[in-house]
Amino acid sequence: MPAEWEDHEATWLAWPHNASDWPGKLAAIYWVYAEIVRKLAASEHVRLLINSKTPEDRVRRCLSRAEADPSHVEVFRISTDRGWTRDFGPIFLTRGHPASETAIAKFQFTAWARYPDWKKDNCVSVTVASLLACRSFPITHKGRAVVLEGGSIDVNGVGTVMTTEECLLDPAVQVRNPGFSRADYEIVLKESLGVTHVVWLKRGIAGDDTHGHVDDVCRFVNPQTVVLCQERNPRDENHEALAENRERLESAVLENGSKIEIVSLPMPAPLSFDGQRLPASYANFYISNAVVLVPTFNDPKDRVALGILSEVFPDRSVIGIHAVDLLLGFGTLHCLTQQQPLAKGDGTLTTDQGCSYVAR
Repeated sequence: MPAEWEDHEATWLAWPHNASDWPGKLAAIYWVYAEIVRKLAASEHVRLLINSKTPEDRVRRCLSRAEADPSHVEVFRISTDRGWTRDFGPIFLTRGHPASETAIAKFQFTAWARYPDWKKDNCVSVTVASLLACRSFPITHKGRAVVLEGGSIDVNGVGTVMTTEECLLDPAVQVRNPGFSRADYEIVLKESLGVTHVVWLKRGIAGDDTHGHVDDVCRFVNPQTVVLCQERNPRDENHEALAENRERLESAVLENGSKIEIVSLPMPAPLSFDGQRLPASYANFYISNAVVLVPTFNDPKDRVALGILSEVFPDRSVIGIHAVDLLLGFGTLHCLTQQQPLAKGDGTLTTDQGCSYVAR
């Protein structure tokens, strides 16, 4: 599995349609999506999944008014339950250096072992593999399909993957693979993603209804360095969990035995809706070919976080995207996106620019 900062063929997104994810805010969410697409389409293709009942012309009008480059936007009519493409979308693998072929690691998706509507989302990876004419590898262990979401892992592209115990090893809450041990997960991650080393953090952040996804906590920004969220307020419920994660990283090593370089990333002030804490985090950024899109929250620390990420990504423009409305769905930019790596062989879709596709 390549690192996110490696060259992309495209970014996959699913156009929003599930009003229950953004109560009373769905119309506003369309314009946030349009801005995301506009920023991404300036440097790579955007491959957009739209639901069967969503009028394509309405989507394209929205993108046009946002001035997104239409020649870099491809629409695929593939039904989804929700829009969190990071978690149910295809996890791409490559072979060769430089990459000559792409394939898809097909994990099962069960809506974070929390929601009942997931069967459409679970079919997306196989459908995409068919459209791209690339191989799809069903990931199994101990004779059964393995459940794993893309937001639960982060890789450095040279042999190390990070995840959290809260997400994968909790024996009672949102259990993805009942009976799986740490050793079982390490076998699965190594065999399916091409990694040799697993770094285990402890917990995710408060308000995260995925129960501990790592992409709200800590992210690789190059093969040796991570940005790690830090909560300085000792009274905040994230303070202890993030401090413990730091202790673990300080004693952890990478695939080559070297220490991990840690850059601290602030946390925004707590945000809530109807009395429920929301998982606001600057770590939920997305790295595209030319820009890094960072969620912002009308918070004084927005500027601090953008400055830190500008320093660790000197070859890309770092751009803030207002994400308070997105956060009502319990996720932001990284949760919505899934990268397709660039390869010279199978897995690259050759199309007329701006074409549309219907999955049957």
